[in-house]
Amino acid sequence: MLTRRDFTKYVSNSAVLAGLAFLSKPSITDTFAQDQNLKVGFVYIGSASEPGWSYSHEQGRLAVEAAFPNVETAYVENVPENPADAERVIRDFAQNGYGLIFTTSFGYMDPTINVAKDFPNTKFVNISGYKTADNASNAFGKIEEPRYVTGVVAGLMTKSNIIGYVAAFPIPEVIRGINAFTLGARSVNPNATVKVIWTNTWFDPQNERAAAEALLDTGADVLAQHQDTAATALAAQDRGAYAIGYHVDMAAQAPEAILTSAIWNWSAYYTTAVQSVLDGTWTNAPYWGGWKDGVVALAPISQKVPVEIQPVVNEAVQKLASGEATLTTIFTGPLNDNTGVEKLAAGQAMTDEELLGMVWFVEGVDGKV
Repeated sequence: MLTRRDFTKYVSNSAVLAGLAFLSKPSITDTFAQDQNLKVGFVYIGSASEPGWSYSHEQGRLAVEAAFPNVETAYVENVPENPADAERVIRDFAQNGYGLIFTTSFGYMDPTINVAKDFPNTKFVNISGYKTADNASNAFGKIEEPRYVTGVVAGLMTKSNIIGYVAAFPIPEVIRGINAFTLGARSVNPNATVKVIWTNTWFDPQNERAAAEALLDTGADVLAQHQDTAATALAAQDRGAYAIGYHVDMAAQAPEAILTSAIWNWSAYYTTAVQSVLDGTWTNAPYWGGWKDGVVALAPISQKVPVEIQPVVNEAVQKLASGEATLTTIFTGPLNDNTGVEKLAAGQAMTDEELLGMVWFVEGVDGKV
């Protein structure tokens, strides 16, 4: 059964994301004259109400409802990534007339492409995948930009020089984030190391907490994560350590531990994608937006971070948020991997293709891919 919510009765125009390829934007009145019956579906791997990955997408869905009162939206939460369950939910949306379907996890990629073949008039977008079809695209954000800054914070705050990282799966998306975080930490603290434990799950609070506790047992005094819940931060709080949140500002969940969080603003992407469908400019071109585009950002810095070191953090924020620095800037040589092999010569920058396919750790990471 699809979980549905009545759409809101108010509207706020949503030209929120400069720089997208499909920003030809008529007025909302003109849009609805073309199509008053668009239905948009969202498939979530976790809970829409628990702060984390799926919650961040739910905020984007609510932004779509607020911006487009004539567009109906619906979501299904807690959908496993196994092909049978995922394809069933995606297909159900398509069969029920949803013209645009967002599938919000890497593991939904193949089921999305499979269903897209059978519904050529429906548009599909998989979040964080890489495959496309005539009517299927993919989208993600350069969360590594704020992750780099969270690494700066962690590098300045660690006393043991051991920073723990609870990581989901060894795929490029996660590896890039660990590497950017590590480069940020070592830019201010060359003695810092980032110790990684893989959980091989996106959403499993018990497993995440166990990994966090194992890292704390090794001497880590700051924890970071690429996981969907606040379990890592809660484990840090219980042991008097610091933590870096992810997806949303996790300060409310672990106020004594959280220093800041790398966060998503999916409303920036979703409202513009919906607009592009309504005005007929949608294409299957992949989207990969950065901090300057508004799709990723940094949560407020905790007062636990001493005032005297905050200018270093603020400088990094200013450069990345303004676009003066970018993901390419972060991954510019000289760079070695964590076995000492040179990956980038001095002045050489990684291409988008290399970044999207990254399967190696930078120097300073204690772990294996």
